Amino acid sequence: MSENLEKQNFGNLPIGKNEDVEFSAEQADEADRIAMKRAQEADARAQANATQQAQRLL
Repeated sequence: MSENLEKQNFGNLPIGKNEDVEFSAEQADEADRIAMKRAQEADARAQANATQQAQRLL
């Protein structure tokens, strides 16, 4: 499967940087819920690290 992806040309795809997307809990599947939980946990870790770094600078 990865071989097929390596041979495809993705250059004509739009660049999706910082796009606003609407999340629908009704349409979410298990993978979406897991991804959302992981993202929230990553955000919490990033916030904790930023707070620790700020405290070290004081």
